Amino acid sequence: MKQFGFVRVGAISNQLFLASPIRNAHEILKMVQKADSCGIDIVTTPELSLTGYTCGDLFFHDNLLSCVESAIRYLLENSKNMDIIFIVGAPIRHDNQLFNVAIVIQKGKILGMVPKTYIPNYAEFYEQRWFSSSEDLINKEISFLGFHVAIDTNLLFVDKRFKEISFSLEICEDLWAVNPPSNYHCLHGATIIFNLSSSNEIVGKDEYRRKLVSMQSGKAICAYVYASSGMMESSSDLLFGGSCLIFENGTCLSSNERFLLDSTLIYADVDVKRLTHDRAKNTSYMNFRVSSLYRVISIDIKDKGQQLERTYSPYPFVPIDVDKKDERCREILNIQASALARRLIQLHFPKCVIGISGGLDSTLAFLVIEKAYEKLQLDMKNVIAVTMPGFGTSNRTYANACLLIKEYGASFLEVDIKKACLLHMKDIGLKSQNRSVTFENIQARERMQILMDIANKENGIVIGTGDLSELALGWCTYNGDHMSMYSVNSSIPKTLVKYLVRFVADHSSSNKKKIIYDILDTPISPELLPLDKKGKILQKTESNIGPYMLHDFFLYHFLRYGASPKKIYFLAKNTFSSNFSSSEIKKWLIVFIKRFFTSQFKRNCVPDGIKVGSVSLSPRGDLRFPSDADYESFIEELENLE
Repeated sequence: MKQFGFVRVGAISNQLFLASPIRNAHEILKMVQKADSCGIDIVTTPELSLTGYTCGDLFFHDNLLSCVESAIRYLLENSKNMDIIFIVGAPIRHDNQLFNVAIVIQKGKILGMVPKTYIPNYAEFYEQRWFSSSEDLINKEISFLGFHVAIDTNLLFVDKRFKEISFSLEICEDLWAVNPPSNYHCLHGATIIFNLSSSNEIVGKDEYRRKLVSMQSGKAICAYVYASSGMMESSSDLLFGGSCLIFENGTCLSSNERFLLDSTLIYADVDVKRLTHDRAKNTSYMNFRVSSLYRVISIDIKDKGQQLERTYSPYPFVPIDVDKKDERCREILNIQASALARRLIQLHFPKCVIGISGGLDSTLAFLVIEKAYEKLQLDMKNVIAVTMPGFGTSNRTYANACLLIKEYGASFLEVDIKKACLLHMKDIGLKSQNRSVTFENIQARERMQILMDIANKENGIVIGTGDLSELALGWCTYNGDHMSMYSVNSSIPKTLVKYLVRFVADHSSSNKKKIIYDILDTPISPELLPLDKKGKILQKTESNIGPYMLHDFFLYHFLRYGASPKKIYFLAKNTFSSNFSSSEIKKWLIVFIKRFFTSQFKRNCVPDGIKVGSVSLSPRGDLRFPSDADYESFIEELENLE
């Protein structure tokens, strides 16, 4: 897992015995051992986990502080043979002051201590009565239990072999401050932030806390691991819920149920390579003058050979949250339609010309036009929808194209392209029996010529129907379906096209629903080769270039996160193990790489089209890619994989 950038992190909310460090140490050790058995590399406990947060003036008593030392000694002695790094919270006396400290431990050694910076003293909090801020430190070294270690906020714990695995710490209120220490930690290279917290529960606070952790992990482009003390803290005035959260760049990977009496443990596999990729890509990230000095502490995280437990959506472009799918679909369609409406306003409301094949892509583009016309209060009669049957057009797709056009009230036009294509074949000396790619492209270019000429004649613009997946694979005819005057589907991948079309169908009248559902059930095909004897489609796109499910997955991880082919293969095997064999995944991944690299010349001259999601192939937008880049090195690392 480490070679691909994965590190397993965890958060413990330990069952608390208030003001009893030794008992707490026994419980923490038990949970750390459990975490170690789960393959966790780094785990944290809550703020002041060895004593409890609500000890009050007991923090001043020598007996409690002496017991803290004994508890830490117990943890050190009993963790000598454990590779896991764990973090505990404790009150530590230093420089004639008491500090609220996070202590990092591995293999029986203290690696460093990080004191809390922001000490709350408002509302229900009175911490300044007991604790000093890290800003009050005089000496940033401490001798403790025979160890001479750093005690400072500016500590960066970095793995010896995998430098992307690096973490820093902050404590509770530090996160809630206007300028959290984790801002600086991340600017200095920390990809993981651990927060030891004691966050009490009041109405609405849990939702706000989750948003805060989500926002900080997204803003700092980091993994954020949060552990808060549980309900066995004193309930004299406050209740604590034991909230544990793990977020990565704004996304929740794991969380727990609150208000449990027993200890709880959560964990997740965070992808630090994904984080460092996004930081490097975001050139605004380091536009901040960083002057603080950081001490790097070397750590050794063993690769335990554990299996990746993180799951990835097989449809990364499709909304995951079922409860929000309608909202997301409306947003996507509104972006597409509004972009087209803006272009039509600029051009003084020309007619829209579109080729309707009875397939998914042209159906989605047509539905987007209808939505734009509704927004602009234009008559659908100004949409010239053209069906252009050719050698491979089936009765099913032809009928659906005609029904769709008429049901939505667009102007219907039919132009049969067979005679024109045969004449052109004769002119260039191509035999009528020929079924080469030339035979196919003649039809695609003939259709585009018809659409362009109709647009000229009617003072209109041609609306493109091609999607993101086709552009990625170069599955479009250069100067054929590759071209248009505005492309509304250019950043919609094939897997999302189907999802959006189904959404419209689900919310349509019965007649429209019936037509669109049948289009959804039709095999994906360019319909450029003749049908079989029974009039059924022989030419199926996914049989030629591979499943769009796989290609969209490859595209997302290749472009969005800059993942290597080897890592994409690793993720795909974990994601599609029940759908495809390893050899199939490798085969289609090699196809994807070759086609993506060799098709850039088509993408370099695509028409205008709106960006909708996080991935775009526009040469004027997200992608600057050479047409003559060598792909061999990308394939070489796949050849010897199982």
